[in-house]
Amino acid sequence: MTDRIDAHQHFWHYSQPEYAWIDASMAPLQRDMLPQDLAPELATAAINGVLTVQARQTVEETMWLLQMANQFDWIRGVIGWAEIAGANFCEELEILTSNKHLKGLRHVVQAEQDPKFLLRDAFSSGIRALQSTSLVYDLLIVEHQLPNAIEFVRQHPNQLFVLDHIAKPKIAAGLLEPWRTNLRILAKEQNVYCKLSGMVTEAAWDCWTIGDLRPYADVVLEAFGPSRLMIGSDWPVCTVGTSYRRWFSTLESLLQSLSQTERERVFGGTAIEAYRLS
Repeated sequence: MTDRIDAHQHFWHYSQPEYAWIDASMAPLQRDMLPQDLAPELATAAINGVLTVQARQTVEETMWLLQMANQFDWIRGVIGWAEIAGANFCEELEILTSNKHLKGLRHVVQAEQDPKFLLRDAFSSGIRALQSTSLVYDLLIVEHQLPNAIEFVRQHPNQLFVLDHIAKPKIAAGLLEPWRTNLRILAKEQNVYCKLSGMVTEAAWDCWTIGDLRPYADVVLEAFGPSRLMIGSDWPVCTVGTSYRRWFSTLESLLQSLSQTERERVFGGTAIEAYRLS
């Protein structure tokens, strides 16, 4: 049976200045979140391995995450950060790729004020450099950034992309459009995979139901299909609205129409393929 992979979770040493986005509404997250905190949760959802994703935009954090991947064999890979648009990106890339656990890079585009950030020449130049490696680029955007993401992906047909958190649709408001239309357009690009993750934090944290999430999950499944869809928890961020075990139980319900082969693909096989996990 294919290993079950949580393709999206985070670790951090908490400090308020560095994690200002964790406000009072997320008070339980205002502490260190480390492998020893996640390890007991994995068994509750029968998870065999995880992909750890950057939460700070520093190379130092990326190196720290890679060190933890060296220590814990269930950390199958790291999606780190480097200054893709920076003048020294190629040198940074050479250093980072010397560690076999680095599987991809990500930038927090959702926080950028420039709507054309992904289309900047310097950023595109960095993505072209990334194509000489086997690294994935994780797209962290919100739904209104999808049109520019579509243009960006089309400019780089030889780069593999993974869309994080289904582009953060407005689930709490019950809005499907224009997210649905734009997501379907993005999914037509065959070099794009998608993570079924981050949905609870876009819903009403304290009263969401599976019925609230299902229309969005159905769109994603129809658009990408099991072969380009993977699951992720977004732990510990997800814990503001769900437990680790409940989230994976929710995923089981959302994907119950799939065959056993398709389920194994979504719950592990896709991530193993996309990120070249051993």
